[in-house]
Amino acid sequence: MTHLLKRAVITGLGMVSPLAGSLEPSWRRLVAGEAAAGPIDKFDASDLPCRIAAAVPKTDGKGGGADLIDAGAAGDAFNPDDWVSAKDRRRMDEFIVFGIAAAEMAFRHSGVELKTPEDHERMGVLVGAGIGGLEGIERNSLALHEQGHRRVSPFFVPGSLINLVSGQVSIRLGLKGPNHAVVTACSSGAHAIGDAARLVMLGDADAMIAGGAESTICPIGIAGFTACKALTTHFNDTPEKASRPYDKDRDGFLMGEGAGMVVIEELERARARGATIYGEIVGYGLSGDAFHVTAPAEDGDGAYRAMRMALARAGLAPKDVDYVNAHGTSTPKGDEIEVRAVERLFRDAAEGLVMSSTKSATGHLLGAAGAVEAVFSLLAIRDGIAPPTINLENPSVDTAINLAPNEAVRKPIDVVLSNSFGFGGTNACLVLRRFDG
Repeated sequence: MTHLLKRAVITGLGMVSPLAGSLEPSWRRLVAGEAAAGPIDKFDASDLPCRIAAAVPKTDGKGGGADLIDAGAAGDAFNPDDWVSAKDRRRMDEFIVFGIAAAEMAFRHSGVELKTPEDHERMGVLVGAGIGGLEGIERNSLALHEQGHRRVSPFFVPGSLINLVSGQVSIRLGLKGPNHAVVTACSSGAHAIGDAARLVMLGDADAMIAGGAESTICPIGIAGFTACKALTTHFNDTPEKASRPYDKDRDGFLMGEGAGMVVIEELERARARGATIYGEIVGYGLSGDAFHVTAPAEDGDGAYRAMRMALARAGLAPKDVDYVNAHGTSTPKGDEIEVRAVERLFRDAAEGLVMSSTKSATGHLLGAAGAVEAVFSLLAIRDGIAPPTINLENPSVDTAINLAPNEAVRKPIDVVLSNSFGFGGTNACLVLRRFDG
């Protein structure tokens, strides 16, 4: 039996980013062209080839229960006490803390009220991560090796599993609908949003909290990505310059951390309660490179097919796209491959197309990246601003695409295409459109 798909709209946004601990301050700093990078101070990184990262700015101040959607300058840092008690934080990895906070921000931002048992049963959670509890794995492995099995925490397993972001959010908010997780490396956040939208479109849920969370700034994380030659190592003395997509001097990505979440609702449900609608998910494309475990296909064919599929699902042509939020990680090969894939798809419509990499400011949030970038894309639609690609001083690629070097581009934006690609050759593309009623 054939059923018409429902429409999936976004009614709530939440974020914990390296730029700030909440949504609006993160967006303001991004548009202003500020960089989140700095020296690693969480542990002694002096013997590592990469000694810099884009960490979430934190405060240890006593929690005040603030909403933190628009905290202002005084509240730009993330206060974990506002979201998870110190006792509970000892039982979970930090990526779960970030995920809980961003999810609750999005939930509050949406204004959703769950009044009946059915309301709770018809709303679910779908959150992805690329690696999950890497810090906990490292810490407990060392404890086992140095002190024996009795020193392994009883909370190690439930505090490290990737699906425990969804699990914790489900428990805390009483969401009894689909409880799911996505693990597709750096595409995880985008895949989570696309998959959650499909659940809503198919009628398996009326609403979903979806996104990604990650926290891997730890010795094994830095050492591991450095070993496979993915991380930047040439900018330890000037961290703010390290993430530089499309620039000739780029030498790898800068590791970031955080979480991005959205509330996705079935359109008529959102209309019935008078919700503010930030955009509609109209396209979602997935593909595999079938090429290499860490490198993208050299011809960009996987990225091309994911974008083509997303636009076909949206019923849109390349000329309809106003802005592309690129994957753009600042790796020597990947950036140019993505540019060529976009040129191949857009053809003549690539002339003057605005495409930027917000990773230039935030670093690469791995499994959270696609979700954070989807949120930035929705804010770009809201405000008519394409964020800049900072540190783009000497482009390595000759293209007609406007890569928004160092300054935001102010223009009407109705349709955004957001790309996310990951190890294993996995590709995701979301098409987000201004809600037209």
